[in-house]
Amino acid sequence: MAKFLLSPLLFINILPKNRTHIMHPNPIRLSFASTAIITLMSCFLLSVCHKTKAADPELRWWKGNLHTHSLWSDGDQFPEMIADWYRERDYNFVALTDHNVLSEGIRWMPYSAIVKRSDDGILSRYRERFGNAWVETRGEPDTPEFAVRLKPLDEFRNLVEQRNQFIMIPAEEISDHSEGKPVHINATNVAEVITPAGGATVRETMQNNLRAILEHEKAHGREVLPHLNHPNFGYAVTADDLAAVVSERFFEVYNGHPGVNQLGDATHPSIEAIWDMANAIRRTTLDVPPLMGIATDDSHEYHGKAGSRPGRGWVMVRSQYLTPEHLIRAMKRGDFYASSGVTLNDVVFDSGKRELRLDIAADGDAAYETAFIATLKPDGSEDKDRIGKRVAVSKSLTPTYKMKGNELYIRAIVTSSQPHPDPSFKNQYQQAWTQPVGWETD
Repeated sequence: MAKFLLSPLLFINILPKNRTHIMHPNPIRLSFASTAIITLMSCFLLSVCHKTKAADPELRWWKGNLHTHSLWSDGDQFPEMIADWYRERDYNFVALTDHNVLSEGIRWMPYSAIVKRSDDGILSRYRERFGNAWVETRGEPDTPEFAVRLKPLDEFRNLVEQRNQFIMIPAEEISDHSEGKPVHINATNVAEVITPAGGATVRETMQNNLRAILEHEKAHGREVLPHLNHPNFGYAVTADDLAAVVSERFFEVYNGHPGVNQLGDATHPSIEAIWDMANAIRRTTLDVPPLMGIATDDSHEYHGKAGSRPGRGWVMVRSQYLTPEHLIRAMKRGDFYASSGVTLNDVVFDSGKRELRLDIAADGDAAYETAFIATLKPDGSEDKDRIGKRVAVSKSLTPTYKMKGNELYIRAIVTSSQPHPDPSFKNQYQQAWTQPVGWETD
């Protein structure tokens, strides 16, 4: 509340009407007692104003998933049930990212289609959690006309959101294709549906859709976060494509869907290798900022079935406030890390010392290995090993790497000795990925 002073004339007008000598318009005629009352009231109000000043909150980490599907597209669960799943497991934010649609408006879904995706118990579990009065159906059970209403985000968010604990963010997976390949880009915190823009090539399709997202951000005056999904899905997006589309700053270094070819194959690099290959081009030939890596669930199945289940990957964002705007601004600054199970207490890059420092949160008997990854500056040779090179390894809970001066950037990947509790690929261990740093002054 702003500081302010009140004129004695204001109090003249709020004192009792029977005090006629006080109501006189000439303030010189006020009695000594009346003046004293006014002075005391002014001092009281000023003291209240001083006491109600809000303190700035401390920076903290917020956990969230930015790739989530529901019955609004090809998921197999009601959106509020999905939100409740994440909230109960201490997530702080979730973006619903159904394909080319927002969860808004009136929509009824045949119960037969719902059961086909899930199981016969889905409706009873829905009612048990939110109550009979909340669940809307029409038609008679066991008939083709029996349907369930899908609730839009604006209607159900008040049931699951909690101040400073959990929020929902409207988002969309803009699902496009080109040259027979899928090109999917998530847009987080959108105001309305963004129609896929298309393009003659994969690269052009990426550029057109990113342009549409940036125009949407500007037109609606809101922070929007675009990120490229699963580049190895259908082996659609190459490192050259990721490097060339310079308006893209974020991509999924880990996606929990088992079908996204996380590790690549004999003729295709892994997604993590693509990251360094693309950033090597961006930091040399193109001289633009490097890509930052996100981990997501890409969740579709919520009933224990095989497939893309929730809880496999997330981002940890450092921000003072749990709002879409503050979270996205923090990510655009690079103040976040990606995780599939490892928790970091702190990530600091000291630009003066050119030093990257981590503080890993211990978890029982787990041991940790931190690999510091750099892409080295070209030296005139044909040394391909300079891209994504492991320049140091540490077993400490507080690993540190001091840059030597020949790096284009440095990042870290922390691997736990604990296996992933719900792996998306064989022999998967819990990990965390920090963002490329040290490139600003190159």
